[in-house]
Formats: sequence, C-alpha cells, structure tokens
Amino acid sequence: MRIPASLDEFGYLNLDRKGAKLLFRIFTEREERKATAVATNSPFAEWDKAFGDARLRAAVADRITFRCTLIQTGTESYRYQATQESFFPASN
Repeated sequence: MRIPASLDEFGYLNLDRKGAKLLFRIFTEREERKATAVATNSPFAEWDKAFGDARLRAAVADRITFRCTLIQTGTESYRYQATQESFFPASN
C-alpha cells in the first residue's frame, strides 16, 4: 500500500538529535517508494538550525530532493496573502 505523507512548516521548530535521526529514518524508508510532500519557508541552507547537524541536514535534503519535483513559490506566505485579500479585496 502506498501511503503519501505530508510535512508542513518544516524547519519551523528545531529537532533534538533523536527526533532528527528519526525523521532521517522515515525519509530513508520512504525514498523512491512512497510520495512525501514537504512544505517549508526555510531554504536548505537554514535547515542546519532545525537539525543541529549539517551532515544530517545534507543527508535528509539529499533523500527528499532525489527525483523530486521542487516547487518554489517564493518567500511570501500564501496564508498571509489570502488573509490580506479577504480583508482588502482588489477593486476592479
């Protein structure tokens, strides 16, 4: 059975060493077998803060970006933009 996974706001909270290793194992087990979606506002260069280990961060980034579709939407928050548009609709 193929079960997709989604991880939102990745990199927002720092992981302790045990949590970072567990997440690495999850990505490793899913690599090339199951769909995994990751949403983040943090560029890869800032993931060291979340993982606390540059080598572990590089290994995770390697696994989730191999044969992936990378969609960059910019730095503006979609949620913030939608909220702004609901309060201040564009006048036509």
